[in-house]
Amino acid sequence: MFQASRGRRWAVVLLVPFLLGALLWASSWSAPADPPAPRHARAPRTPRPAASPDKPLRLAQASAPAQAAPAPSSPAPSVSRALPAPSPRALKLYQLGKRLGVHEPRLEDPCVAPSGATCSRTALAPFFESLDALSSREAASPTVISAFGNSLIAGDRIVDVIREELGATFGDGGRGVLAMDRLAPYGPRVRAGFARGGWEPRTLGEVKLAELPFGISGIYHRSTTTKASSRFALDREPRGTLWWLDVPRAGRLSVHADGQELARAEPQGSGQAQALPFDIPEGARHLEVVADGRGATVLGVVLQHQRPGIVLDTLGVPSADANLFLRAREDIFRTQLAERSPRLLLFILGGNEAKRLEWGRSKLAEVEEGLRTFVRRSRAAAPGSACLVVGPIDAVRGGNGPKKLAQRPYLDEVISIERQIALSEGCAFFDIFSAMGGSGSLARFVDAGLVHEDLVHPRGHGLDILGQLITDALLRSWVDAADPRRQAALAPPLQASEETR
Repeated sequence: MFQASRGRRWAVVLLVPFLLGALLWASSWSAPADPPAPRHARAPRTPRPAASPDKPLRLAQASAPAQAAPAPSSPAPSVSRALPAPSPRALKLYQLGKRLGVHEPRLEDPCVAPSGATCSRTALAPFFESLDALSSREAASPTVISAFGNSLIAGDRIVDVIREELGATFGDGGRGVLAMDRLAPYGPRVRAGFARGGWEPRTLGEVKLAELPFGISGIYHRSTTTKASSRFALDREPRGTLWWLDVPRAGRLSVHADGQELARAEPQGSGQAQALPFDIPEGARHLEVVADGRGATVLGVVLQHQRPGIVLDTLGVPSADANLFLRAREDIFRTQLAERSPRLLLFILGGNEAKRLEWGRSKLAEVEEGLRTFVRRSRAAAPGSACLVVGPIDAVRGGNGPKKLAQRPYLDEVISIERQIALSEGCAFFDIFSAMGGSGSLARFVDAGLVHEDLVHPRGHGLDILGQLITDALLRSWVDAADPRRQAALAPPLQASEETR
């Protein structure tokens, strides 16, 4: 938590560069900035120039080390790392964040390879090395982020900000894992097709466990009518993959582009998950997946480019927690995650864990065991990936009198457990609860009209701020990690009480 005096210093630090930047933006910018890319644009984008020192650095403001440190014993990255200039959206969120009491977003990136008094490698090094390759134009393929989470992630807006902000700086690699249709008749369709006919969605977050197994997406769609289909707009992707279940007595599946059949899946009744790759004709505008009969089951559709850039797979499931993600069948989970080959595993969980602890439906030991197992299972499937655990946001419940919106119990305990697991498992940790302003921050979001009536789910710019905080924390750490001398202060060793809690 930030102390009050530190918060006042931070407000001054934020205000001065913003005012200077506003005055100097037009007169001192050496070259005109490219016009902002439209939301969800798919064409490759030129990386943004680095921000000038006298201009605002989004929500993440640069700060110098407290004191000089010994010279590094390992070479710094060959790529010059600098925070990109803030996007127009980031500038607006920066101003809104100041009014809401948002704090400087910094994550803990522990050293996994100490070198004397310095650090030669941190937990996020695999991801940062991929960003370096994208930044230097040496990358030959996309950098994939696999983002697991609950309804906050399933709604896609938080990760959409991460996807677009990183994509504007490092390039856009495409959409990644998509669903056959939305899970409800509302919400965005960026990660889903337009379904026709009957498709029954099932998720691993349901109270009653579904009869068929899940993969990494945590959802599947099963046809309930003949000729049920789903249509996806194409963006010049050269290849795709259909993930499907070989269910006994199920109808076959076929994939078409502008009416031309590209591939066909003939069920044999093995009960196994299958991957059906297909080439997409150049210039095709629409892809369609068709179920010839009932019972055809689709786990997902993968569409992305071969070009370098950021791909973020939205793997969010409403009502999910780490233990529910363990319902995914391990062999399918491992195979699909290995196929995606992410460079960053992003776990954004904790809100449902805290609620189930409050309701007496879970125990702290179960929460700890579930998250640790899920992290380990994911890392075993993608051993070359970095990982980042993001704690839960502030949570409140309604009341009367001066404590009309009181913080929910067990939130601090869940944050402590998640931090302990992250750092002990070699992952980075981001305390987004503290970054959004700590206790009382969600009440301020409520007063600003940025939370739904359920007092649980932020909406609109409230979600955008959370996505911007995660983005800025990653970018700030990417810059800081270029100096091995800074690492000792970024993630101090766990105390014995934390290791055994």
